[in-house]
Amino acid sequence: MTSTGRFTLPSEENFAEKTKELAELWGADAIRNSDGTHLDESVLALGKKIYSAYFPTRAHNEWITLHMDETPQVYLLTGRVLAEADIVDVPLMDGFFEEQLKPNRDADPHKYWEVVDRTTNEVVDASLWTLDEDTDTVHVSGAELMHEYTVSFLAYIIWDPVEMYNHLTNGWGDKEHEIPFDIYHPATRKFVFDTFEQWLKDNPQVDVVRFTTFFYQFTLLFDQKQREKVVDWFGCACTVSPAALDDFEKEYGYRLRPEDFVDGGAYNSAWRVPRKAQRDWIDFLSGFVRANVKKLADMSHEAGKEAMMFLGDQWIGTEPYKDGFEDLGLDAVVGSIGDGTTTRMIADIPGVKYTEGRFLPYFFPDTFYEGNDPSIEGLDNWRKARRAILRSPISRMGYGGYLSLAAKFPKFVDTVTHIADEFRDIHDRTGGVAAEGELNVAILNSWGKMRSWMAFTVAHALPNKQTYSYYGILESLSGMRVNVRFISFDDVLEHGVADDIDVIINGGPVDTAFTGGDVWKNPKLTETLRAWVRGGGAFVGVGEPSSLARFQAGRFFQLADVLGVDEERYQTLSVDKYFPAVTPEHFITADVHVDPAAREAWEKAGYRIPLSGCGGGQGIKPLGGIDFGEPIANTFPVNEDVTLLRADGGQVQLAVNEYGKGRGVYVSGLPYSAANARLLERILFWASHNEDKYTAYSSTNPECEVAVFPDAGQYCVINNTDRPQSTDVALPDGSVEHFDLDQSAIAWRNL
Repeated sequence: MTSTGRFTLPSEENFAEKTKELAELWGADAIRNSDGTHLDESVLALGKKIYSAYFPTRAHNEWITLHMDETPQVYLLTGRVLAEADIVDVPLMDGFFEEQLKPNRDADPHKYWEVVDRTTNEVVDASLWTLDEDTDTVHVSGAELMHEYTVSFLAYIIWDPVEMYNHLTNGWGDKEHEIPFDIYHPATRKFVFDTFEQWLKDNPQVDVVRFTTFFYQFTLLFDQKQREKVVDWFGCACTVSPAALDDFEKEYGYRLRPEDFVDGGAYNSAWRVPRKAQRDWIDFLSGFVRANVKKLADMSHEAGKEAMMFLGDQWIGTEPYKDGFEDLGLDAVVGSIGDGTTTRMIADIPGVKYTEGRFLPYFFPDTFYEGNDPSIEGLDNWRKARRAILRSPISRMGYGGYLSLAAKFPKFVDTVTHIADEFRDIHDRTGGVAAEGELNVAILNSWGKMRSWMAFTVAHALPNKQTYSYYGILESLSGMRVNVRFISFDDVLEHGVADDIDVIINGGPVDTAFTGGDVWKNPKLTETLRAWVRGGGAFVGVGEPSSLARFQAGRFFQLADVLGVDEERYQTLSVDKYFPAVTPEHFITADVHVDPAAREAWEKAGYRIPLSGCGGGQGIKPLGGIDFGEPIANTFPVNEDVTLLRADGGQVQLAVNEYGKGRGVYVSGLPYSAANARLLERILFWASHNEDKYTAYSSTNPECEVAVFPDAGQYCVINNTDRPQSTDVALPDGSVEHFDLDQSAIAWRNL
């Protein structure tokens, strides 16, 4: 029998009867509209709680077309132009989408723009360049031959990036482009609040205002072929204006350069080690955004409505994990569920009454087309989210898009029925309380708590080729039987390591926000972490942990002594490096399957004598069995007391090291898979000297996981695959229970 509640259903105009049918089937207690849809009176009359998407800074072209100098702005960086004469012409819009972006010629370019000689990185004097407004070209005189030149210029955003994406995806044809506007300007700010006040009066039927989102879009720029050009879900590039720059200077006592935004073409990616100007701008921006978000929330409450924030679109500046978010007065946060990591990103947000997940697939024609089976994506999305929900519950679920599309796919309709019932069943059984965590694990990086569950991400739930080996850390942890927090290097420098932390993980490539960059030049950081590990702590490094781009004191990994591993950066090639024999059997690798033939070949091959004594000793044949993702070349043990668990191909992939009373573990990469999640789990228990806690409520099959709810007196076993699975679960009394689970199944037992 279908259960009811905790489900938000998208609907649209002229679709009341089918909406009613699906609402009953899926147990929906709330109905919402989506971008491009409208709820008519027949839908509103169904008696459900009504959510209405509200866009504070778009969908009012009648206003902004009269104030086009008050659209949001962004600093853009042109392509590099080589000087083959003493005059260089730099076209501004080459590579940018002119329907989205337009150079700002209203504010004095010589005050707000910048021409840079990229060969010397020197700013070209403003007297040496001019703007041709007819061709949007900057003419630079006195150029140095064979030097490259760029222009950093302000541009208006004249088409809302998300509406544009939806427009292009759905083929909305000649539908009017929605122009965004920037509330930093007093006239537009007044318009926004006056309009919202009137909207509240005109929409008494709305119960929840679903702000989608507030004021500033994450960095989303397109090229002239309508392809994504720059995407950074955490980017603050699209938040600038001359007025804001001037006010920033008054408040902070220094003026930001265009370079502080374009950042040489990196646009302050979340991967960049954050600099003072970037941090100060985030603080300045979030102060402004939050003050105005609170006004909208207060207005909603005064009108008897809840205020819900969508964690997406124009979320920049809200900073849900930055101190003070709870003061905004928002009732709820809803966000798109892409996987376990994004589920936790939403579920862990403090300071709201409830959280809601918008599951995939979105009901758009790029998925719901003849011949496709959307139920495959629907179940895959649910399985990824479910393991995280067990560890950090969300209160509600729902979908978005065109319900009329989804209704055409009966198998998908049945799939959602199953998912919704299972979601509610989990909540009913557990009372919305998280499963028990057995260890406290801290992710250490430059951002700390402010970017909880946001590390290693390029776009929402989308790592790229160079980052998936690190994103797997978060995805593994999202559904693991551990408690996770995020701490910054500043936290460690100011307060040390909290007494209740069992394991610290630091991972990522060199010179990024996630490994720390120059912060490792501060000896207090290495002193503090070494002392903590030697006293019994556990430090896990992934990729190039604790690394400094510049060779320092004979080390690349500044905690190489803790990890037992360093990376050769071509500075010590004349220094001999000897590998101890690989240890194929260890607590950490106990669940790693190695093909018997590969094991036999590895054992027969033995170890070769190092050429010239420099690097070597590794097995001639790889032992394998673990996916380490993108390789980290030239890693080596710092001494022969290190225990190597994998050292295929002439470098270390997995090693463990005793360090005083504590332990260090090095892993070269950890893309997400069930096997790698199991590997990381074993690493954490071993590193923290908690091997004795591992067996109870563990699953013999890595594709199945166990979650324990002591207060509810139950535990569950989940099958995270689309195939039947069998597993044995060890109980605390030493007995074992066997489970045969259908695809995607969950089984409950009493403790």
